[in-house]
Amino acid sequence: MLKHVGRHGERKVVVAYNKVPGEDHMGLVIYSDSLPSMLHDEVMKCVESAAGQAESSLADALFRHVMPDGNNALTALHTGGFLKKVQTKQIILQPNAKTTVRLDELNDILFKMSQGEEAIRKMAEVDAGRGFRDPSKTINEGRELGEPARAQAQPMVNTSTGVLSDADIAADLLKQASQMEAQAKTLLAEVKRLTQEAHDLNPPPKAKKAKAKNVKPATKKTTA
Repeated sequence: MLKHVGRHGERKVVVAYNKVPGEDHMGLVIYSDSLPSMLHDEVMKCVESAAGQAESSLADALFRHVMPDGNNALTALHTGGFLKKVQTKQIILQPNAKTTVRLDELNDILFKMSQGEEAIRKMAEVDAGRGFRDPSKTINEGRELGEPARAQAQPMVNTSTGVLSDADIAADLLKQASQMEAQAKTLLAEVKRLTQEAHDLNPPPKAKKAKAKNVKPATKKTTA
């Protein structure tokens, strides 16, 4: 089962952010068929890696993924304009051939996971490959990116050319940097503790002080 992959309409996508900060109804995706060859290979390598599969937001793993040219993958995607905003209800996740789940429904399930057994059961169905679709929700997969929602829903902003702003990326990078700094401080404190514990268990031998030798002063020879 492979997380973070799916489709928008007929196009394959990789989901970088399940939710755009401040816009829970929008996700941030990468159209894999539009990527240059090297960037495509590095993004998919990150998706398939243990680190990519462990993250609930692939962007966290992309931020740490260093490409052969020395750039991190998330920055390369942003500067290249490959991160696109799409309505979460238009994104169909396909972790395997038998499983499909809409991103907005998955976001709801994950949000409610700690609130009861029903949400956990739904998530188990997704993991088991049976998929899950809330019958109270419908989707028009043929609708173009950014097309206004139906009358009963809130109007949507056209996002056909929308990318995550520099301010959004900067805020996310600062947040991740702060988290990494906190983790680094914790690790350094643990290193000091373990080092001290090792010294306490097996203290280094004390250096022996050299004893001063009594040297008799030389006597002067007298001449007759």
